[in-house]
Amino acid sequence: MTNPTISLIEQRVSANLFDASHVLTDAEIERLVHLATRAPTAYNLQNWRFIAVRTPESKARLRSVAQDQPKVSDAAVTFIICGVLPDHEILAERLRPSVEAGFMPAAMVVGWQEGARQQYADPRMARDEAVRSATFGAATLMHAAEAMGLASGPMVGFDAEGVARAFGLMPVEVPVLLLAVGRAAPGNWPQKPRRPLAEILEVA
Repeated sequence: MTNPTISLIEQRVSANLFDASHVLTDAEIERLVHLATRAPTAYNLQNWRFIAVRTPESKARLRSVAQDQPKVSDAAVTFIICGVLPDHEILAERLRPSVEAGFMPAAMVVGWQEGARQQYADPRMARDEAVRSATFGAATLMHAAEAMGLASGPMVGFDAEGVARAFGLMPVEVPVLLLAVGRAAPGNWPQKPRRPLAEILEVA
């Protein structure tokens, strides 16, 4: 019997066509993001933010800086998924629940803080980490949507500075991608064929 998670991965498509009449409740949106935050982040920084764009006015604002893509408006919600530049100073707070749960020694926190401070002193490394965290969260959100019977369509065709202005992003927030989520409309393509493993896999 095929594992249901594997089935979801094998059948997921990047949807372009959505049922514009479909609505997601607050609880459904919260559930999607709750699941997305189960993705990993370095040092457990959880350095991401999810903006659920749902109202017609907000969708129009987003669509104007996203190459006028119809799925921004047609999907029940379009998420702006932001990575946040890592800040070692907030790490103690992020790690406190692990210490209180008893599986992380309190003495380890200072070492992790110093490691993060050194690693992200380079602005390029800090931005790379923000992008990684947002991407992990987005991928998990896509599969969560599939598990909830929803379609999703990731987008990188947008003006990042325009998104930042239109939605008041902080300087430390990097809009990495948009993700439309909702009920698929007829006409979406099936999953496109992938390259053979012989071309992309090396076992060393």
